Amino acid sequence: MDILKSLGHPEEIFNLFKFKMGGCRAVMPKLDYESMSESLRTCYLYLNQTSRSFAAVIQALDGELRHAVCIFYLVLRALDTVEDDMTIPVDKKVPMLNDFHSYLYQDEWCFTESQEKDRQVLEDFPTISLEFRNLAQEYRDVISDICHHMGVGMAEFLEKKVGSMKEWDQYCHYVAGLVGIGLSRLFSASQLEDPEVGRDTELANSMGLFLQKTNIIRDYLEDTQEGRAFWPQEAWSQFAGRLEDLAKPEKLESALSCLNLLVTDALRHVPDVIAYLSRLRNQSVFNFCAIPQVMAIATLSTCYNNPMVFQGVVKIRKGQAVTLMMEATNMRAVQTIITQYSQEILHKVSLADPSREKTLHILAVIREKSALSQSSLRSRTHHLSPMYLSAAMLLAAVSWQYLSTTAAQAQGTSDMQGP
Repeated sequence: MDILKSLGHPEEIFNLFKFKMGGCRAVMPKLDYESMSESLRTCYLYLNQTSRSFAAVIQALDGELRHAVCIFYLVLRALDTVEDDMTIPVDKKVPMLNDFHSYLYQDEWCFTESQEKDRQVLEDFPTISLEFRNLAQEYRDVISDICHHMGVGMAEFLEKKVGSMKEWDQYCHYVAGLVGIGLSRLFSASQLEDPEVGRDTELANSMGLFLQKTNIIRDYLEDTQEGRAFWPQEAWSQFAGRLEDLAKPEKLESALSCLNLLVTDALRHVPDVIAYLSRLRNQSVFNFCAIPQVMAIATLSTCYNNPMVFQGVVKIRKGQAVTLMMEATNMRAVQTIITQYSQEILHKVSLADPSREKTLHILAVIREKSALSQSSLRSRTHHLSPMYLSAAMLLAAVSWQYLSTTAAQAQGTSDMQGP
């Protein structure tokens, strides 16, 4: 039960209620699916089926940029599904990845042999490629170019492992940094953002790397259990003979040292994230970019020095996610959130941790870049009396089931149905 996980965090309980009662529409307005063509409506259906994180914020983007980013996401999801599918032989997968951008202009191309959970984007690729070809030329050029470079990069890393920290950056560039660069070019092409946003590939790349490294760190156990290795060997070989050995109970101290080293490396992208977000002017683009970034630093804070990374699934609370989503709508709020989670990590840094000095240094840089006063940070903290908190918990427990039921009934008729 989501509300029980937020006990002791009254602001999360308040925001969960607010979100259930329609507060989500302030950040994510409801789309008019009925005015769309059947093929475009199908694309949004696939978007909602395949995206855990980005579907809502994509659909909140303004104007024609929304459709461009939706198609961009689905094209890259299809490409990523090919890369992830371990049942496709390498000699078949490599040319598919290298040539994938060309399939955008082939009306009938599809792939029906995938065993991946998101295989529908490959099986019905003709619907996606049709909507790609319906986009304005400036959007098509960006999507095709990024797809080409990403496919080539994925093919390169199929035949080699992520060894050095430099190669980790390179791999994350191919699978996520290029996404940040492509999105930035789309923002500028839409004229919702200045041309500078699309031209500064260094900052855009850091936006992608921060998200990707966070996912790789968090997904250690799932990836190793499925035979995938994305933690760089240069890092884990300092602490274990094999990557999967880090999950052994007797290796916990070494595992945490490796984990903290990688979290520290991911944190070095945060100053670029702050600089990038500071340039944005369109509200929908800002929300789209800021929300995943604050989710990422919250996730890193949860992962840092946390044995659960090697034992199960590490996630932030739903109430925490909803609160971040509703708060991260302006630069000052984002800086406050970044400062808060940076301080949480700071309080967890052990005197014995091998990466301690590097961690403290990057946290100091982040704090400086955030440039927040302590009074601003304190204003975000809610101080409630025990009596008020107890009453709030009781009310929440009594009301939650009713609100969940009525919200589910209200959503019973799917948004994705046509007229």
